[in-house]
Amino acid sequence: MAEGTKMRIGFLGLGIMGEAMARNLLKSGLFASVTVWNRTLAKCQTLVSEGAQSAETPAAVVAACDVTFAMLADPDAALAAVFGENGVLAAIAPGKGYVDMSTVDEATSTKIGEAITAKGGKFVEGPVSGSKKPAIDGQLIIMGAGDKELYDLVQPAFGVMGKKSFFLGATGAAARMKLVVNMVMGSMMGAFCEGMALADKAGLEQSALLEILGLGAMANPMFALKGPAIMARSYPPAFPLKHQQKDLRLALALGDSLNQPLPVAAAANEAFKDAKGKGRGDDDFAAVYEATQQ
Repeated sequence: MAEGTKMRIGFLGLGIMGEAMARNLLKSGLFASVTVWNRTLAKCQTLVSEGAQSAETPAAVVAACDVTFAMLADPDAALAAVFGENGVLAAIAPGKGYVDMSTVDEATSTKIGEAITAKGGKFVEGPVSGSKKPAIDGQLIIMGAGDKELYDLVQPAFGVMGKKSFFLGATGAAARMKLVVNMVMGSMMGAFCEGMALADKAGLEQSALLEILGLGAMANPMFALKGPAIMARSYPPAFPLKHQQKDLRLALALGDSLNQPLPVAAAANEAFKDAKGKGRGDDDFAAVYEATQQ
């Protein structure tokens, strides 16, 4: 790409996170074009009406763009977008970059990265910390690893989607860091929900617990944001519970591979599985509160 030329950006996956991220790239005006794809193609129409282009396959997006970003639901979706029929690999070539921002395990990220680089492309994994509102506000925290040249090239895009990005080293490092972050988050949410449930059972006001926690050393935005939803037992999805449970499962598998005990995370995972079994998988991950109810 010639110096001074605006990048042509692609974006695969327009779920809760991806649509907001792609919209921020589009609104920034920094790029020559933004071309989007989603497995359900109708989901592209809103962004097309706002000025994006759309393509019918991941390969068509990659063919039309200098750098393609992806924000997909899980490892299976990430692999399908790359290795499936008319997938990313069908069009990746020297001079093209692929940045996978999905939350996947290290083995998945490594497999994708090796396939991209084998065809002459550059690869960065860039999972994020943050859910729906930070995605809308462009305030995600981006964990990058892989090709440093591509990481540097996409800093304008990362700057639009996030408030800070980190380069953590070779491919796999960001995937591991993301799993650690989400493992801590899921474990905290599990403990918080148990506290809310115990307060209620003990005849205490949950609102008072929230205020007390918010005034002390345990104050944090997650408790403040999710507490009212828990009290209302209404969980509009910002980060679906099924994805949090998937991340706990992947983190536990990483712990197994390293012989690292993770008893708190393992207990939290069981609570999330219980809530998922109660039909709460598509609700926000705060719905793990339902696992505390008989």
